[in-house]
Amino acid sequence: MKPTRTIALTLLVLAVYVLHQDFWNWTKAEPLVFGFLPVGLAYHAGYSVLAAVTMAVLVKFAWPKHLEDVKPEAGARKESEEEA
Repeated sequence: MKPTRTIALTLLVLAVYVLHQDFWNWTKAEPLVFGFLPVGLAYHAGYSVLAAVTMAVLVKFAWPKHLEDVKPEAGARKESEEEA
């Protein structure tokens, strides 16, 4: 993997980690988001989406390709046919 890509993905993960520590939302007495959702809960809903997108980006750009190159063993097909 390219060093630039590694640095960018590392910074993305660190940013998501820092955003998870949302201490600034718990002392505020702000109005509800959309009229019914507490600020802390709305923040965590958005954070969950961000975490899912981050994981998708990591799988797309940092997944080890050699793990996908699996070739069946010579005897594996015969064993599965015998079981059926």
